Amino acid sequence: MTGSAVTHSFRLRALYVALVWLGIARPVFAHDPGLSTATVRLQKDRLDAVLVFSLRDAGQLMNLDEDSDGRISSSELVNGKPAPGETAAQALEVKVDDQPVKAAEAQCRFDQTGNVSLYLCFPARSFSRLVFRSKCLALLPPGHRQYFSVQNKNGGIVTERLLSANSDSATVELGAEDPKPDGVANTNSFADFLVLGVKHILTGYDHLLFLFSLLIVNRNLVSTLKIVTCFTIAHSITLAIATLGVVQIPSRVVEPMIAASIIYVGIENLARGDAPKGRGVLTFAFGLIHGFGFASVLRELGVSSNGSGIVVPLFSFNLGVELGQILVAASLLPLIWKVGKRPVFANHWVPACSALVTLAGSYWFVQRIWFN
Repeated sequence: MTGSAVTHSFRLRALYVALVWLGIARPVFAHDPGLSTATVRLQKDRLDAVLVFSLRDAGQLMNLDEDSDGRISSSELVNGKPAPGETAAQALEVKVDDQPVKAAEAQCRFDQTGNVSLYLCFPARSFSRLVFRSKCLALLPPGHRQYFSVQNKNGGIVTERLLSANSDSATVELGAEDPKPDGVANTNSFADFLVLGVKHILTGYDHLLFLFSLLIVNRNLVSTLKIVTCFTIAHSITLAIATLGVVQIPSRVVEPMIAASIIYVGIENLARGDAPKGRGVLTFAFGLIHGFGFASVLRELGVSSNGSGIVVPLFSFNLGVELGQILVAASLLPLIWKVGKRPVFANHWVPACSALVTLAGSYWFVQRIWFN
């Protein structure tokens, strides 16, 4: 077979892979962690609870999506308004000193930011042991996580946990005058948010694809460390300032920008070839955008609204993200460097991979602009 025929055959295979990639892109790249928050405030004679869900998750709980298109229209929202009160009353199960307590009040409110808040009030005059069970988690996808926190009447953290369908309850033991020391809650919170950070980056296909497109054209350790360091510093900065509330950018703006960053790097790889110059500055700039994407996870969990408990979640989540990145890099880089020594990799596979990266980023961009 002649050289031109080989090249033509390779291009046909690359085109076939690209079409298959687009075919599977929707299920693979539907990166939605499924997050909600539940906050219980211990009052003198009652327990006040607020559960916050995205409109999409609330639609699943309340069967608002009448046409099953994955979105909640204004008409579906109006038609479903009588049902939310019933859902709110059943969303959280509470036992006070091992005795079930029903909600005395239950309200549901829709806001303009795409969230649904369920407000519950449970009578409780005196108690030493509280058991909470988030019953709604069984009705949501298995990957859904709920940031559950219990606060004293002054807003101090009593305990906080990440709940899931397989672990949907939390128990609070109260002393004669005060709850357990804060260290108990903080230890659990550190581990929970560390794991959440690792899981988020490992399932954050957009963030991983961005890093992959940057690293695939690098051939040495120094340039790789420079890129990873710039990305880490940049997203750590914006993760902190966004979670602390200094600067906040809506997800509807951040998510398309993340997709655009992937498109840009993919096209640059195709246009400039191996190891384009100035990648450190480029990575830092785009890393700032990705940091706002990371921050949306903590914001959806309600961490940014709770100043008293923000340091541990912020630090441990960011550490988890870094550990996840190191794990991925340590797994992929040896392989990339090994095959990168072969001319066929630089001449054919790098352009093919960069084309797929561009296609994936383009799909994301269109989806996040017009279908979210």
